[in-house]
Amino acid sequence: MGAVAFGVYVHIPFCAHRCDYCDFATWTDRTHLADAYVDACVADLARWAGSVPAATSVFFGGGTPSLLPADRLVRVLDAIERTPDAEVTVECNPDSVDAAKFAAYATAGVNRVSLGVQSMVPHVLAALGRTHDPANVERAVAMAHDAGIARVNVDLIYGTPGESPGDWRRSLDGALALGAGHVSAYALTIEAGTPFGRDVAAGSRAAPDDDLQADAYAVADDVLTAAGLEWYEISNWSRPGDECRHNLLYWSGGEYLGIGCAAHGHTDGRRWWNVRTPERYVEAIRSGADAQAGGETLAPAARAEEAFALALRTRAGARWDERARAEVSELWAAGLCAEADGRVALTRAGRLVASDLTARLLLAGAAPGGPGPERPG
Repeated sequence: MGAVAFGVYVHIPFCAHRCDYCDFATWTDRTHLADAYVDACVADLARWAGSVPAATSVFFGGGTPSLLPADRLVRVLDAIERTPDAEVTVECNPDSVDAAKFAAYATAGVNRVSLGVQSMVPHVLAALGRTHDPANVERAVAMAHDAGIARVNVDLIYGTPGESPGDWRRSLDGALALGAGHVSAYALTIEAGTPFGRDVAAGSRAAPDDDLQADAYAVADDVLTAAGLEWYEISNWSRPGDECRHNLLYWSGGEYLGIGCAAHGHTDGRRWWNVRTPERYVEAIRSGADAQAGGETLAPAARAEEAFALALRTRAGARWDERARAEVSELWAAGLCAEADGRVALTRAGRLVASDLTARLLLAGAAPGGPGPERPG
C-alpha cells in the first residue's frame, strides 16, 4: 500500500515585477526580507514535524519562487519530510532561472517545474504586463531538461484583448514545440484593484470578450488533444502520466500543509490560512505565535457539495445522487454532460459553463450526502 496522499504548499511572495492582471499576495519591494522569510518557513515546518504525514507532493508557488537564490529555496525543501517518490514542483519565471539554478533544484529533488509563459507572442505579453521574451522560455525549458528535470508545465492565458486567434494558436504551437508534457490554459480574468482592472473600469482598456474566450478554449482543446495531451481538469491538459499530482490532491479534497504568508492549508478536516503579508508571517513565527489568520471546519453537507464541485471539474467526473436524475437527464440531452458508472462528467460544451452547471446540479441534490432540492412548503 502506498503512502497516504499529503501535500505541502510553500508560498514565496517575492516578484521582480507585478503583472497588470495579478491580484495574488506578492510584493516587488520585499526581497530584503528573503533570508528572514526562509528562516520563518523552516521554523514553521519544524513545528509541524511529526504531526503530519510525509509529503507525496510539494509545490513552491508565488510570487516567483525562482527569484530566491537556489540555496535558500533548497533549504526550505530540505526541511520538508517527503516520500522517496514525492513530486516536487517549483514555479519559475523564464527571466529568473539559469542552468546553475536548475542543477541545484534537480540535486535537491525537484522533479517538475512550472513556467509562467502566458503567451509566446510579444505584443500579447506586453498587453499583460509581462517582461520576458519568448526566446527566454525556450532557453529555460532546455536548461531544465539538461538538468534532468523532465517534467515541465507551461502556463498560458487566453482572451487578452488584442490577441487574435492566430496569436493564440502561435502560443499553443509554441508550447508544444517546447516539448511540454503539461499545459495549463486559463481565461484572462479582470480583478478589481489591479492595473488591468482599473483601466477596464476607466474605459481605457477593453475587457476580455466571453465569446472569444470560449472559442479560444475550444481551439486549445483541439490543438492539445491532437498533440496527445488529454484534458484531466477544466484548465489542464497533460500526456498520460504527466498530470500534476499536487493539483490532483486539491481537486480530490486531500489534505495539505500551507507554509508561508497567505498560504492555505487543509489538515484534520479543517481549512485554514496564514496572515497575508511576509512581515506579519516572519514576526509571528519569530515570536512563537500562530501564523494562522483564520480557519473553518465545513459541515458534512457543505463538504459533500464542495467535493462534488471539485470532482466535476475533472475528467473522471463526480459521483452523483439519483435525486438529481431529472437535471442530469436534461443536461445530457443538451450535450452538456455524460453519465457512466455512477458518475457525471462535463462535455467540452459543459466545461465552458461549468460554474452554472455545477450550481444547477447542486440545487437538484446531485451531491451524495449533500442537501436535497428544496420542496414546496
